[in-house]
Amino acid sequence: MGTLAMTDGALAQAAAPAKVAETSKGKTLVDAKGMTLYIFDKDSAGKSACNGSCASNWPPLMVAAGASASGDWSIVTRDDGSKQWAYKTKPLYTWVKDTKPGDVTGEGVANNTWHVAAP
Repeated sequence: MGTLAMTDGALAQAAAPAKVAETSKGKTLVDAKGMTLYIFDKDSAGKSACNGSCASNWPPLMVAAGASASGDWSIVTRDDGSKQWAYKTKPLYTWVKDTKPGDVTGEGVANNTWHVAAP
């Protein structure tokens, strides 16, 4: 029974591609490493507008093979055919200038078009 409980916990954790952490900007979605996730105002629902050099600075939160979405989580197909996680239809990214968990240096970048992803 204990093994089953651990399996259930592992499955539940794997279901959500991000978790919530407290940052200086309040509760924020973070990736598995604790790095802040961001949304981009120029994205449209279910479509990323951040490709090429933009994606080099704002790495997309990529979907692992075999992952499936549920609830507020969805998967968007990027221009290059790769898959990216979205929360409430907004594609998610990290920011290369954040160097440690809890950093939120991407907030307001590029004429205030990047924002921390709030749960």
